Amino acid sequence: MNILIADDHAIVRKGLVELIHEAYPDAVIAEVENSHGVLEQVNKQSWNIILMDISMPGRNGVETLKQIRANGVQTPILMLSAHPEDQYALRVLKAGASGFLNKESAVDELLIAISKVMAGKKYISATVADILAEAHTDTGNKPAHELLSDREMQVLQLIGSGRTVSEIGEQLSLSVNTISTYRARLLEKLSLKNNAELIRYAVDHGLV
Repeated sequence: MNILIADDHAIVRKGLVELIHEAYPDAVIAEVENSHGVLEQVNKQSWNIILMDISMPGRNGVETLKQIRANGVQTPILMLSAHPEDQYALRVLKAGASGFLNKESAVDELLIAISKVMAGKKYISATVADILAEAHTDTGNKPAHELLSDREMQVLQLIGSGRTVSEIGEQLSLSVNTISTYRARLLEKLSLKNNAELIRYAVDHGLV
């Protein structure tokens, strides 16, 4: 059994490796810390499952997931995030993920998710199931940020974390002008006036 773990935090990767080895002693586990590493490993060999963090430097997990699927690779992918389910669950499932799990979930839930995804099924927690049900019966009163693109959401979260335009550009490997364009779109789509209001919006909606 080949398992690929993608997370930019070494401590998180180590913890996942130990947990998985307890349940699957014979598993061969590889670790990468960014999107480039994920794509390189996916092109190099086949995997039974990929556990991938959403918030990686450069191209984030959602974009990496979309690239993998665009390349025709159907390996089961379980997305992990420290962000609440209501921020990313629907996005990653629509992008082709096999499941979404909050990093604060219990160990038992992680192992259940891995087992289900490797069996070719979708893993949906009770929280995500509720979100899907609400989305299906949505009355049109969605928060404005739910209509943002994945990249716009990422920039909003980084601005909300207090990063400057240049810092965000460096982290995402994009030009300052490009980040400024995203910032302008955010101000327009969220009907806000400046960075201070963007930060307040991100904090008030639990995006950071």
